Amino acid sequence: MVKAIIICCNKIRDTHCIGCERCLTAARERLGNFEKFDKVDIVGIVGCGGCPGFVIPRLKLFKKWIEGFDDFDVVFIGNCVKWSISAGQCPMELDSLVESIKSFTGKEVIVGTHPW
Repeated sequence: MVKAIIICCNKIRDTHCIGCERCLTAARERLGNFEKFDKVDIVGIVGCGGCPGFVIPRLKLFKKWIEGFDDFDVVFIGNCVKWSISAGQCPMELDSLVESIKSFTGKEVIVGTHPW
């Protein structure tokens, strides 16, 4: 089993993807980019922090909050973040975001979540 967190777009979460249900369903059913794992336990969904994107400060807070309670093995960048960067004029740059998250967490980073 892998413990995962999902980075989501603050502007899209709960407006287009109500409650991140597509990501949660895909993780539970092992669909999309979750399929390579036997079982996925989502231990958190972390918003990007809003434009222009404050992902690393948000991850710092998240890591502090779960310290002593839980940990995570992998970080998924939600489809909503991909969409906001490619079509929604989000100022973040995806490759830089991936490298920043890898550097900060030391964890595997997977771009994309569900197949829908």
